[in-house]
This record gives sequence, structure tokens and C-alpha cells, in this order.
Amino acid sequence: MLKGKTALVTGSTSGIGLGIARALAAEGADIALNGFGDAAEIEKLRQGIASEFKVKTAYVPADVSKPQETTAMVERAEKEFGRLDILVNNAGIQHVAKVQDFPPEKWEAIIAINLSSVFYGTRAALPGMLKRNWGRIVNIASTHGLVASAEKSAYVAAKHGVVGFTKAVALETARTGVTCNAICPGWVLTRILQEQINTRARTEKITPEDAKHAIVGEKMPSGEAVTPEQLGALLVFLCSDAAAQVRGAALTMDGGWTAQ
Repeated sequence: MLKGKTALVTGSTSGIGLGIARALAAEGADIALNGFGDAAEIEKLRQGIASEFKVKTAYVPADVSKPQETTAMVERAEKEFGRLDILVNNAGIQHVAKVQDFPPEKWEAIIAINLSSVFYGTRAALPGMLKRNWGRIVNIASTHGLVASAEKSAYVAAKHGVVGFTKAVALETARTGVTCNAICPGWVLTRILQEQINTRARTEKITPEDAKHAIVGEKMPSGEAVTPEQLGALLVFLCSDAAAQVRGAALTMDGGWTAQ
């Protein structure tokens, strides 16, 4: 479905971003990976995606908290593939603390990476998309872009900002072939969540399955975490022609979290 399209996914060297990159590649899109990690491992990932899905791949490094590096990242992806059709703003970090104990430097880092980077990337990618009159910008927000949790003030503020920014971009591009939407997942089954599940299972001497339901079920009535593959499938839909009139949406995939 996406053969001939090119996609840049930030924070795609692991977890959610990697799952999204693989889903797009499976539909034929050429992929620009971005993120931190061991250079040899990243190269192995890049080659693996290229080989498995028979698409072109590149790695475009950047610290997306910095506007100059983010702009250069988009420009490099455009130069590498000749165009950029799909931008997925996925990179993010987290820190948990009460507001009075929240380190200012952590606040600044979370706002920069989780929110400002979405603006930087979108600002750089839009001119080319508008010129070609086709583009898909998908921002990975969170249920915390719609509701709050204690001790996550910076993350909640940033993700609410992402949802608002998504709406503004959607309105500015409403009469063009460019769409902008957000996906708001709940708990996602990544390595970090799996480690929490394993730790709780050992500590409380319960099965990993019971530990998963205990952790995830605190917020998600389904008791089941979202998988990166499920997120990837939803994102592929947003890149399709069928989603041409899905604009400015904040689509939840949260096991009923925000339905409560």
C-alpha cells in the first residue's frame, strides 16, 4: 500500500518506534530510522529491515531536542530518498516525581524531546509535503495527552501539548493532501514494561501473567497492554487513502483507559 512512499520515524531504534517502522516497511515504505543506541546494533536493525521487507533504509541520527539537528535530520532523509512522505514523531522520555520534587532539568528535557521535537520535525517536513500535496504526519502522544496521572506532570503537559499541536497543524493543512493526527496509546508492551512485569512477579511471587494484569489493569480495564505491532497497524491505516479525511484526531488505543 505504501510502495513508493518514504517514512521517517523518530525514536525508532527500539520499542514503539521500531514496531512502527517495521509496520510501514511491511507495506513497502522506504524507512529512515532515528534514535540512540549502539552503532553496530542500529546498523544490524537497518540492514535487517531492508533485507526482510525489500525496502530502502537509512539511519539519520539527531538529538531531536535540538532544532538544528532535527531540521538537519529531515533534510538528510529527504536527500537520501528524494522526498519525505510520512513523518512519525515518536521519540519520548519519562521521569516520575511529585511537582515539588521535579528537577527543572528533567522538566526541560521532557518538554524538549516529547513536545518541542514534534514542532521542529513537522516544521521541517511540511514544506516538501505541501509542495507535493501529499503527506502524513502522525504524532505518538499518549493517554496522558487526554487524562493525567500523578507524578508525571512534565509528561502529561507535553503530551497534552502534542494533542493540541496536532489539531492546529490539521487545521492549517485541512484543504491540502497533508493530514496530521495523533495516536494515544496506554501501556505498551515494550522491554521497559516487561522488565516491570518481571520484577513485580519476582517480588510478589506471582506469575508474569498475573503481574501483567496487576500493572496494566490499574489503568486499562482490558488488563492487556497494547503491542507495537497493533500501533503500527493503526498508523498504517492513517497513512492510507481511506484515512484522507481523518484530520486532527487523537485516536486512543488504551484498553478502555479513557472510557472510564
